[in-house]
Amino acid sequence: MSKRARRNRTAAPTGSAGARCTVTVCRGCCCGTTAKVPHLDHETQLIDLRRALSDVAMVRRTDCLDACERANVIVIQPSPEGRNAGGRPVWLGQVNDPDAATDITTWVKNGGPGLAEPPDVLDLYTFQPSRRVRAELHDK
Repeated sequence: MSKRARRNRTAAPTGSAGARCTVTVCRGCCCGTTAKVPHLDHETQLIDLRRALSDVAMVRRTDCLDACERANVIVIQPSPEGRNAGGRPVWLGQVNDPDAATDITTWVKNGGPGLAEPPDVLDLYTFQPSRRVRAELHDK
């Protein structure tokens, strides 16, 4: 995050629909299946994210983000304020640990992309999908 973005930070989202991050959780052919990731309760992960973020983010389920080799994939899209502060969508792969979901929740509650620095541990999950895949998510 730039120094200018840090100086111009706004408060964390207050819950109004226009000021919220969007958390997109892949639950398609690979993500969210016990065949691909057998040790995780996928439905509970989604329910927990929705419950924990209900007042600060929109959590949506999508069929496939076309990054199956990185199951489970979660994309954090910045709020409008976060976008104005320089935040861009952050793609996280292999989110198969309850602690990772907790780190994501904490970050989003603090403002998410552009407004708060992500916990360092999320660097282990971050990846860049192809432009085509990013464009498809933006169009949804």
